Amino acid sequence: MRPVPARWVHRTARWIVIGALTAIASASTAACSTAPPTASAGGNGQTVQVVAAENFWGSIAAQLGGSHVNVTSIINNPASDPHDYEATAADARTFADARYTIVNGIGYDAWASKLLAAAPANNRTDLTVGDLLGIKPGGNPHRWYSPADVHTVIGKITEDYKAIDPTDAAYFDQQRATFENTTLAPYQRLVADIKAKYAGTPIGASESIVSPLADQLGLPVLTPIGFLNAINEGSDPTAADKAAIDHQIATGQIKVYVFNSQNATPDVRAQVAAAKAKGIPVATVTETLTPAGASFQDWQVQQLQAIQQALATATGK
Repeated sequence: MRPVPARWVHRTARWIVIGALTAIASASTAACSTAPPTASAGGNGQTVQVVAAENFWGSIAAQLGGSHVNVTSIINNPASDPHDYEATAADARTFADARYTIVNGIGYDAWASKLLAAAPANNRTDLTVGDLLGIKPGGNPHRWYSPADVHTVIGKITEDYKAIDPTDAAYFDQQRATFENTTLAPYQRLVADIKAKYAGTPIGASESIVSPLADQLGLPVLTPIGFLNAINEGSDPTAADKAAIDHQIATGQIKVYVFNSQNATPDVRAQVAAAKAKGIPVATVTETLTPAGASFQDWQVQQLQAIQQALATATGK
């Protein structure tokens, strides 16, 4: 009998835990219902309490809100795998106390959506990124790797901040302008430069996290989509997909291999080793901010620079 993938076992256990936590979240909401409604509403010297399920969105939310928000990211440890995260009672209370929440959606952080659903609040605004972008479960959830989608989310967060705290609307507009035009300028330049110089260069990848970025960089991903999805979902890739990747590496069809070091399965590690042995440059990405405490832009710039260097080595350009 084939062993059950560890990620499936973890997810089953997580749903059991979340079932218990939903009651805690509901109780937390009831306990907080007597608090003054303006306690974290923003404006008039108040600070908007923001909770993001993951720190990539939390970093952006904190920079857009500046001194008028206080942002807590639930997943903020580079060693954590967001797919397998097990929510805690403290997480339930944190969400219940929030004035504004950001979850990724698209099946990526269903634990967070369940906690929010268990603790509805009339004075809380919830942003689900997948819903904003019109991407349903089953679609690629890694939208923070899509520069275009990042800008859409930036606009929505700013819009929501202004609705929550209209007194400080001009401040939030200025924060957005600074973030997009100055703070993200190196990130945007790298995206444009890589696309202009290396578009059309075929790459391989360990999972679907790479796909949104590769699409906007103009880099075709030759790795079978079945393999990308299997690694992302924690299931076993087919023998045919693994054989296809082995052939792509052995024959040099891919020029760069990009892998997610936070989800390095034995199959992925074997491909990384094979690519290096063949002389194919390998670039690394992660699902969450690395190192701990990094900003969204510093993290993405570092990864884009690594991809750019790998492409330069592979192509001689």
